[in-house]
Amino acid sequence: MPGDPILIWGAGAIGGTVGAYLVRAGHDVTFVDIVEEHVRAIADASHGLAITGPVEEFSVSAPAFLPGELAGTWRKVFLCVKAHHTEEAAKALTPHLAADGYVLSLQNGLCETVIERVVGRERTMGAFVNFGADWMGPGEILYGNRGAVVLGELDGRITGRLESLHRLMLDFDDRAIMTDNIWGYLWGKLAYGAMLFAQALGQDSIAGSLANPALFRLWRALGGEVMAVAEAEGVRAEGFNGFDPAAFGRGGTEAAAQASVDAMVAHNRASAKTHSGVWRDLAVRKRRTEVDVQIGPIPEIAARHGLATPLVDRLVAMIHEIEEGRRPMTDANLLELAGAVPA
Repeated sequence: MPGDPILIWGAGAIGGTVGAYLVRAGHDVTFVDIVEEHVRAIADASHGLAITGPVEEFSVSAPAFLPGELAGTWRKVFLCVKAHHTEEAAKALTPHLAADGYVLSLQNGLCETVIERVVGRERTMGAFVNFGADWMGPGEILYGNRGAVVLGELDGRITGRLESLHRLMLDFDDRAIMTDNIWGYLWGKLAYGAMLFAQALGQDSIAGSLANPALFRLWRALGGEVMAVAEAEGVRAEGFNGFDPAAFGRGGTEAAAQASVDAMVAHNRASAKTHSGVWRDLAVRKRRTEVDVQIGPIPEIAARHGLATPLVDRLVAMIHEIEEGRRPMTDANLLELAGAVPA
């Protein structure tokens, strides 16, 4: 049954999808977003927020505000902004976070480490999501496919508030789970995320890029770089939706990596979301990506352990070249990156 009111900070692809389901289930949800047309559409009962795509189609309306219009406090705040806006958004929402409340990060990367610096570790909750969604325009979000939804405390405890949050999130996805290893899922997503950033260098789809035999060595090497850093950090990476961390870790075989890539291809072929959000940022929305705060920290963490991540370094540089208009988005970019994989 509905409990505490929920504040969704960032009503785009992730926040909009989760929030719409919770509204439909009867929860008291308020949205915040910086796009005024989107905010007005959500709050307009004659328009609302439409979820489209193959998973399900429906519309809801709910209170929605620009950040400067918001008043009140909430015990549950779901932060769903792009990773590079995390610190700014966390500072903006802090006056609206109850003293005994928490911020749940529904984002890519290690955003929990940023949030806890702003609101405190005890008021930060972790999550991992891998469903596919795209913001299509004011009041419209494409929900392309279901994917993993995992919730966890940063210290690995199974607490009462985690169990309560899990019950709530079952109203979004009845396969959502709790974990005592949220960092393992987040690091797994970093490895998969590095592959998605590479896909965004060109024009082929996620499934098409992953299935390209000329790029297999790239996927294996990229995943290997990230998994080596996770291991050095003492993290036990977790698998999801075809991604098998052991296949890319130390001792992983070529056959295991190929099986994992094939499983990721199958997962993505079933999605109406064909390209990554990074690709859409570059090709459609013509804006800066999350690269510096999503996979950008990997080389910095690696350096602390005396490790090198040459492929991730090159990938970050190539994304910046596209952002700055110095490199076209062509599939040749992926072959160039693959050419940097040691023989």
